[in-house]
Amino acid sequence: MAEFHVVHEGYLRDDDRVGSTVSFARDGDALVVIDPGLAAGRSAILDPLEGLGVRSDDVTDVVISHHHPDHTLNVALFPNARLHDHWAWYRNDEWASRPAEGFQVAPTIRLIETPGHTPQDISTLVQTDDGLVVCTHLWWQADGPEEDPYAPDPELLHRNRERVLGLPGLVRIVPGHGPAFSPDAATPH
Repeated sequence: MAEFHVVHEGYLRDDDRVGSTVSFARDGDALVVIDPGLAAGRSAILDPLEGLGVRSDDVTDVVISHHHPDHTLNVALFPNARLHDHWAWYRNDEWASRPAEGFQVAPTIRLIETPGHTPQDISTLVQTDDGLVVCTHLWWQADGPEEDPYAPDPELLHRNRERVLGLPGLVRIVPGHGPAFSPDAATPH
């Protein structure tokens, strides 16, 4: 099973400060960073990784849930990694087209297509000893918002929330801008 950590807890503040939730998963030789976007500084991402024994050059894969700058700004911190998005992975001058749905980044880390916040959203599924962890921007924080003001198709957002909530073994959701949470009856659908 994969090892999983939130290395930077995201936030939305009234003073125009936005931080994305940045996560890390390790499955054997696969060292995967998810959504390395906005943070107060590079050290807010790199120091926790170093605390886990991971140098930026060691990271093998970076996954971005969607192409908004608040989730992509720091992808260049990981120069040796493959970068995954909704339709391909990239490294140096390689562009390997593939659908995200079902793509195995590592044996216990896979991608699924979950359009909602944007038409190109993907979620990262990490199977851990405790159960399934899903990193996704279908929720900004545990309480939603119920209706994403940027979602071009709210019905699609809600369908994909239902899909994620129905995944077998789901124990934790890691939203785009807040602490991880265990879904319950109050989780916005």
